[in-house]
Amino acid sequence: MMDSAKLNEYRQRIDQIDDQLLSLLNERMEVVRQVGELKRSSNSIIYRPEREKAILDRLKEYNSGLLPETAIDAIFLEIFAVSRNIELPERIAYLGPSGSFTHQAAESRFGAMSEYMPVSSIRAVFKSVAAEVTRFGVVPVENNQQGLVPETADCLAEYDVHIAAELPMDVHFAFVSQADKLSQVRKIYSKDIAFRQCSKFIDEVVNDSTVELIPVESTSKAARLAAREPDSAAICSRIAAQEYQVPILFENVETSGDNQTRFFIISKSFTNQSSGADKTSVLVKLPHSDEPGILADFLQDFSKEGINLTKIESRPAKRGKTFTYWFFIDFEGHWQDERIQHIVSKYQQEMKWLGSYVRLI
Repeated sequence: MMDSAKLNEYRQRIDQIDDQLLSLLNERMEVVRQVGELKRSSNSIIYRPEREKAILDRLKEYNSGLLPETAIDAIFLEIFAVSRNIELPERIAYLGPSGSFTHQAAESRFGAMSEYMPVSSIRAVFKSVAAEVTRFGVVPVENNQQGLVPETADCLAEYDVHIAAELPMDVHFAFVSQADKLSQVRKIYSKDIAFRQCSKFIDEVVNDSTVELIPVESTSKAARLAAREPDSAAICSRIAAQEYQVPILFENVETSGDNQTRFFIISKSFTNQSSGADKTSVLVKLPHSDEPGILADFLQDFSKEGINLTKIESRPAKRGKTFTYWFFIDFEGHWQDERIQHIVSKYQQEMKWLGSYVRLI
């Protein structure tokens, strides 16, 4: 039998600790407000990913309690987001609709208090950031199962924006429904690619050939439809289930547990300070790219400087009738590093710097 007196003692102790936490958080926010005033007076940037990473790294090293590193990230990233909104309210555009995986990625960095603007295309995110309608934008750049997102790469070449941060996120699907039992579900809504990525769950758990699979434009729309129809279900993101208040019957129904999408946070004018563990993204259009060995010579320059390339992918330049290409390249290091500047000085006419940011993958 439970000891009620002991339980009440524990609850009172938790209440006392919560009171202390609230007081300390308010104390932190007062300092944050003062920092915001100082930054505004000097027109400084509010969002500093390298500073946030340094804080998280320090806290994880200091931690000696029960909190795992993932919990420290979750708690303090939300504190950072609230802090930034006290310093200066933020508006963030993202590839919608509401409840999309990009929405989930945006909220994971900018928290629940920020003002979000879902738009219908990746290009629309870039337009809103370039026109400074929003301070930041969040777009998918690549998936480890599907590869580079072409529209994002093309817009990075076209628009005058910079990468403020990268954001890797594991992609997990949930099976949601208003039905009490799986046997009551007669149709399932989702995006076609989600059906493919969850085919094993559909075959082995749903296991009913009479259940209709109905493709729709987005997993967010699938959740919205499932919320309205009691005999239906949706395969969607967790945030879409929360957005449309549809109960989750099964979590992590994707066939592969290794599905990850990398997102970029973009901004009109943004320069990160070096964190000591950075990545740089550039676009390069090599002169006379049809000459034998020109690309090999370019890559050899990185090798000579000891710079590790982490990604290289070609994209059509879409200029004229000839077959010319941009190369989208990621490499380790910060744009201002001396060894990188050696390469920049040699190829500055052919190279567009997209951003240097804290390396997370």
